[in-house]
Amino acid sequence: MKKPQSTAANMAGRRPTSYDVARLAGVSQSAVSRCFRPGNSISAEKRKRILKAAAQLGYQPNAIASGLITKRSNLVAVLISSLTNLYYPQVLAELTQRLDAQGIRVLLFALQAESDVGTALEHVWRYRVDGAIAAARLSSAQLQLFERHHVPVVLYNRHSEGESVPSVCCDSIGGERLLVDRLVEAGHRDFAIISGPDDSYVSNERVEGARARLEHHGLIAHIIPGQFDHDSGAAGARALLTADRRPDAIICANDLMAIGAIDTARDEFGLDIPADISIVGFDGVEPAAWPSYRLTTIRQPVRRMTDAAVTMLLERIENPALPPEVRSFTGALIKGHSARLG
Repeated sequence: MKKPQSTAANMAGRRPTSYDVARLAGVSQSAVSRCFRPGNSISAEKRKRILKAAAQLGYQPNAIASGLITKRSNLVAVLISSLTNLYYPQVLAELTQRLDAQGIRVLLFALQAESDVGTALEHVWRYRVDGAIAAARLSSAQLQLFERHHVPVVLYNRHSEGESVPSVCCDSIGGERLLVDRLVEAGHRDFAIISGPDDSYVSNERVEGARARLEHHGLIAHIIPGQFDHDSGAAGARALLTADRRPDAIICANDLMAIGAIDTARDEFGLDIPADISIVGFDGVEPAAWPSYRLTTIRQPVRRMTDAAVTMLLERIENPALPPEVRSFTGALIKGHSARLG
């Protein structure tokens, strides 16, 4: 008697299952599961038969059902502030690419401000993610929640505040120290700083790094608040350049604000950059290198940082007992044409 075969036509509109694929391919159901699970071993010939049968039936593996078997959701939460800086899309793309290569999908929580993270965490727990990468400020109580929910977390571009947590960061203080030293060596004496949002860990660290280094040189900077965007950089420069004492160097907490400051200094005040005033940023985003700006800045090694964050997280998903680890990366000075450096 001829063995019946499952086909797309005789399944009466129902979704094909792994058992249908196994029957058509002449393999076990466990072989089908192994075929669609990244990293599992299966012969090339068997994989070919399974994929051919799956294509014939229109079968797609059920990620939720697979997660019930493996006790994994294959989801990683990424919490990141949309105001963090202009390199946000690059960071997200790098993280997604590296996690996708491991068969893991990103569950994105884009925060308008870092202080919004508390609301996002309530949703993180509901999705039962395998881990999280947080480019947002987390309090000690919030970090303890990750431990309570058995969700490993790696902090991106920030250190933990109070709790011992794995983190990856760029040395913002070292970068600001380098910028300040080179500006002072070139003869600058009147400094101003345009900061980012008050609740931004990155902004606070960069501003403090620049302020402390200026104090080391016996100098005090006028600090103007910004929001990490072009408009606030432009507004900050406008306020500084209409003041009684005009600075000869403006240090911006990120590149986008520095670009806004350059536009205002040139277009509204007719200043020559850098002959009349030096303006520097931090991040090394693509627009900073455009010929109309050629910004002097510190470029973060985004690819190396994201690779480290993903590696550290995957290690802790596999082995939650691993101790906390901090990896710090040095940014590269991009001299550009927007500042006179010593």
